[in-house]
Amino acid sequence: MATVAPQPGEAIERGGRRAAYLVGGKRFEAGTAAFAEAIADAHAAHQRPRCLCLVDGVEMYVARLAGLGGSYIVKRMPDTGSHHAPDCASYEPPPEVSGLGQVLGSAITEDPATGETTLKLDFAMSKIAGRSTMPTAGGDSDSVASSGTKLSLRGLLHYLWDQAELTRWQPGFAGKRNWGTVRRHLLQAAENKIARGDSLRARLFIPEVFAVDQRDAINARRMSQWSQAIASPGKPQHLMLLIAEVKEIVPARYGFKAVVKHVPDQAFALDEQLYRRLGRRFEPALALWGAADDIHMVMIATFSVAAAGVPTIVELSLMLVTRQWLPVEDAFEKQLVRKLVGDGRSFIKGLRYNLGAASALACATLTDCEGLAPLLFIVPVGVDDGRYLQVSDPSAPVWLWHPAGETMPPIPREAGRPRAAGFATRVEAAAAGS
Repeated sequence: MATVAPQPGEAIERGGRRAAYLVGGKRFEAGTAAFAEAIADAHAAHQRPRCLCLVDGVEMYVARLAGLGGSYIVKRMPDTGSHHAPDCASYEPPPEVSGLGQVLGSAITEDPATGETTLKLDFAMSKIAGRSTMPTAGGDSDSVASSGTKLSLRGLLHYLWDQAELTRWQPGFAGKRNWGTVRRHLLQAAENKIARGDSLRARLFIPEVFAVDQRDAINARRMSQWSQAIASPGKPQHLMLLIAEVKEIVPARYGFKAVVKHVPDQAFALDEQLYRRLGRRFEPALALWGAADDIHMVMIATFSVAAAGVPTIVELSLMLVTRQWLPVEDAFEKQLVRKLVGDGRSFIKGLRYNLGAASALACATLTDCEGLAPLLFIVPVGVDDGRYLQVSDPSAPVWLWHPAGETMPPIPREAGRPRAAGFATRVEAAAAGS
């Protein structure tokens, strides 16, 4: 019997309805046994289902996920996320309002024929034994000239977070997102992703939820996976990729160490040079993490494993997330996300990928409003509004907040309610300024 992987956002449709697709001329609801059989047949026949979030439907494709026992999943066609209805599970904000637009098609290439996505990375996944590697903290630049041809470490973390749909929020998720959920979705997001000619999933280590009574089994699985990163004489040493929640990064008896949650009995070593760079590069994020009890710190890093089994970090980047595991860059984004979650709103959190701090970025896109999804921007001090009013569809509603000079404006209302003051289409904004 054919099996179907959980469909993206299956439970987040407005009103609790499931996603529906046209497959082979017949309508199916996602999650049913008939749907599983239909998309398996569509995959074999090279047919393209259509998402029925709009009257005419939006073309999709079926991918087979080898890592999930041959399960099938319906995926949106490349560059079509913004063609779906905002309350559709397959909707994505226009790529130009996030960092995705810079890397899509260059650093990220999807192949609907095979269901594989090829990722170009700007950091090494191997090293020559005996040759030192310059450690970097961040793997990305705050320059506006950041390259979109390859993914930085931060860019890869943002991509996987997006693909895992951990940037999406709706009220029904409250209380249901924990580390086990985050890990499961990230691992599924890494399936069918190829980086430097190898499976990204095979190199990706995300700690299991730790349980004392399962300590030995968990450690055995961990060391089995890490064994591929132990150096062999005369061969390049493979590096592993780590995504984990940071508990602390502190001096050790020798050098420095990063302790991550759910790996209580094995710290990750890092040298003094990387430790010092880390403090300079991520000083604002580290300060917010230290001051706010409701903030998690997520780390992505490449690491090698010594013959004795000790892991050593080579490069790393950090990302702040809220209690709901929604990424935030600073205290202002944290305030906005907290407001949206508290008000029971549905939205997609925007991510920067490789973009520098000066580039316009939609902090969030509301998916519970009628018509085009409103784009929410937080404008830094000294930056002209025009940059934010020119990045996407001129008819899209835009909300601007200048936190240095005003309190947060009213948020655009949900569907069925009057539109709130404080936001306008770009056409209206341009007319008001003329």
